[in-house]
Amino acid sequence: MKKKVVVAFSGGLDTSFTVMYLAKEKGYEVYAACANTGGFSDEQLKKNEENAYKLGATKYVTLDVTKEYYEKSLKYMVFGNVLRNGTYPISVSSERIFQALAIARYANEIGADAIAHGSTGAGNDQIRFDMTFLVLAPGVEIITLTRDMALSRQEEIDYLKEHGFEADFTKMKYSYNVGLWGTSICGGEILDSKQGLPESAYLKQVTKTGSEQLSIEFKQGEVYAVNGEVFEDKIAAIQKIEEIGAAYGIGRDMHVGDTIIGIKGRVGFEAAAPMLIIAAHRFLEKYTLSKWQQYWKDQVANWYGMFLHESQYLEPVMRDIEAMLQESQRNVNGTAILELRPLSFSTVGVDSKDDLVKTKFGEYGEMQKGWTAEDAKGFIKVLSTPLRVYYTNHKEEEI
Repeated sequence: MKKKVVVAFSGGLDTSFTVMYLAKEKGYEVYAACANTGGFSDEQLKKNEENAYKLGATKYVTLDVTKEYYEKSLKYMVFGNVLRNGTYPISVSSERIFQALAIARYANEIGADAIAHGSTGAGNDQIRFDMTFLVLAPGVEIITLTRDMALSRQEEIDYLKEHGFEADFTKMKYSYNVGLWGTSICGGEILDSKQGLPESAYLKQVTKTGSEQLSIEFKQGEVYAVNGEVFEDKIAAIQKIEEIGAAYGIGRDMHVGDTIIGIKGRVGFEAAAPMLIIAAHRFLEKYTLSKWQQYWKDQVANWYGMFLHESQYLEPVMRDIEAMLQESQRNVNGTAILELRPLSFSTVGVDSKDDLVKTKFGEYGEMQKGWTAEDAKGFIKVLSTPLRVYYTNHKEEEI
């Protein structure tokens, strides 16, 4: 019997070569599996299926894990206001984890002997895929032709053409990874630290002028309504916010960070929905959470984002952090209002029943109702006691 191999198939050059080479040269029964986390259109998925069979696959499947991706990752990244290095919404890396999970489950389901993916030896994705497969599909061989054979793009293109598969794999100036939680942009000016990306590098162009207000309503930290329109489907809510924000070119930036393998990496991105949702959510939390809720949530959320990026999603502590983030959202209810304009936005205000700014104890900078003037003076005197003790004993250090 032929051995079964599941190829994590994106439809790109590396995975197309992998399907054909394993089927023709190695005699595998190839199962091409496209794990969709929301970045593929119906047209792209149909084309992937057609091409997989042309390349020699025995079977093609689309594994739709978009809802799982939201429920098990994106939701918690919003709860934690997660931005890597305060900039990047962890778009690609979070997707890869859930694509790997789906591929591993499918490989186990069909009793595959091997799993193959198209990662090279230079980036983070090889770690995310390999680690997930090693943990969830133990004993299944991992095949990475592009990495192990040190193949160039031209060698792969030539091989496909020689065996009758024609496709436009011409190397473009930029490479893109389009996903539900943003689009990453690599290549071109990004390779030169002194340069930024030109307007033409972005897939979504600015089509709106002037300004408009965007209201995002949250219920227990999750997006509930956009401009008054209720969305039971959270994926659709994200897509709606993306549509509104992208028209202003919102969410564009550059991220420079440390890769898992220890080198610096630079990537451009456009992510209107993540940046608007996280900004609105964080703004609402300032009104509805206590000082220490915000402080400790920020600490664990930073670790959550770091672990997610560095292929540690399966680390058990991630479930503990998720439980803390989930519980922290019980009073994050209300509407955050943002002002959008070309290439930027600002926060306006919130409307929430859980607004802690509204209190019977007083109004900041105006008047107090929860204490007397004597209470205030006594509090200040007690608060200053440690400093008064220290400087009484160390007069030479007085400033």
